[in-house]
Amino acid sequence: MPVLERFFPAAEPGRRRRTGDEAMPFPMGSLPGYQQGTLAWDLPEMIKMVKLVWKSKGELRGAKHRGVLESEDALGGSAGDARVRGQTGVVSERRGSYPFIDFRLLNNTALSGEVGTKKKVKRLLSFQRYFHASRLLRGIVPQASLYLLDEDYLGQARHMLSKVGMWDFDIFLFDRLTNGNSLVTLLCHLFNVHGLIHHFQLDMVTLHRFFVMVQEDYHSQNPYHNAVHAADVTQAMHCYLREPKLASFLTPSDIMLGLLAAAAHDVDHPGVNQPFLIKTKHHLASLYQNVSVLENHHWRSTIGMLRESRLLAHLPKELTQDIEQQLGSLILATDINRQNEFLIRLKSHLDNQDLRLEDAQDRHFMLQIALKCADICNPCRVWDLSKQWSERVCEEFYRQGDLEQKFELEISPLCNQQKDTVPSIQIGFMTYIVEPLFERWAQFTGNTPLSENMLNHLRRNKAKWKSLLHKQHSSSRSNDHSGQVTGSQEQSLNEEETP
Repeated sequence: MPVLERFFPAAEPGRRRRTGDEAMPFPMGSLPGYQQGTLAWDLPEMIKMVKLVWKSKGELRGAKHRGVLESEDALGGSAGDARVRGQTGVVSERRGSYPFIDFRLLNNTALSGEVGTKKKVKRLLSFQRYFHASRLLRGIVPQASLYLLDEDYLGQARHMLSKVGMWDFDIFLFDRLTNGNSLVTLLCHLFNVHGLIHHFQLDMVTLHRFFVMVQEDYHSQNPYHNAVHAADVTQAMHCYLREPKLASFLTPSDIMLGLLAAAAHDVDHPGVNQPFLIKTKHHLASLYQNVSVLENHHWRSTIGMLRESRLLAHLPKELTQDIEQQLGSLILATDINRQNEFLIRLKSHLDNQDLRLEDAQDRHFMLQIALKCADICNPCRVWDLSKQWSERVCEEFYRQGDLEQKFELEISPLCNQQKDTVPSIQIGFMTYIVEPLFERWAQFTGNTPLSENMLNHLRRNKAKWKSLLHKQHSSSRSNDHSGQVTGSQEQSLNEEETP
């Protein structure tokens, strides 16, 4: 943390900041044109620049500029665009390259007075790629230039982003509205409104490429540990970073680390747990000596993508190394086997009242706690969302159990579909894991409206699962005991619920 503060000084210790609905956790006055509740970027200036590109004609076809273009091509085709997974033997894969955009831009940029240097060409290329990347990823060829500038923010998706700090944010709906790009869209928005792009002078194309790499490295076939879960955790982390007790002390570096760790904390998750990797003698278990196997893999994969994308290449080496280490510390904290370790330490801090958030180490510890809360916050969501997540995680457990049964391995705890029902799994998870952590988090935040809201949802959801479990036990033995919530069960449950 001291390294980060040396390059990006923290705000005045202990100084309180506004914590309204759209309040930022650090001053935004340095951002030109920033207004509360709006995007921090100056869209008129961006539109003017893109107009400049699109009305230009092909003067760069000459030999004089061809050398610049070839250099730019070489930059786009550098090692950062190719991913090689040595351990699994997968051949290299080109990423983050949009040949159609590069060709059209570089062959239609003219007016020597407008584009005269390699730096300007690169800047224009950066803007052009940024505005077209999400459309091309979906196979849609843009027909009009200016229409694309804010298309991703139009309609229902933009309306949802304006309420991204609300706890009832429906990440499943948002993922559908963004055509499966919820993580990339959410991260671009949060990095923008938090002023991180401006503060760290991040290149927008490189940033977008990195986000796409992270999203694509999640396994979409996983029912639970996929990019939607990562987006959900990131949205929750954003809510926690706005809690007044924490927000008034956070630096831009803290915020960036929190969002990056939330987004990448489960990257490349194989859909099975650590005991499965150990008993099948998986190479990852051997590599990390059976200790925080998955979390170490998530961290190392994230560092690999950061270096490959060269997102932080313009920052001092000492700073980037510090960022990498702190990302590791945050991601490793999500290991459920370390739950008691963090709970005991948090309880000690709260009982002794010795947390000093102006101190970098204490702030980092609370970021670890916030990420742990975000990672397991599903039982604290509204019932409709919480139930979906519960069924998804249990489906992933059951798949592992089926795999273990197929290969005649001992079925892991919670993975036997015939014995472990969704209600029983969720009740145990809420009782022994979620409740103790969120009660301490509420104690830390001072029982804010968000903390109270989460605990209320947790109690209601636990009561619903108990009611469902009771119905299952009292039903005939002919029922399949799958734990799925039927329509009639849920309707009767809602009628019984007390406000």
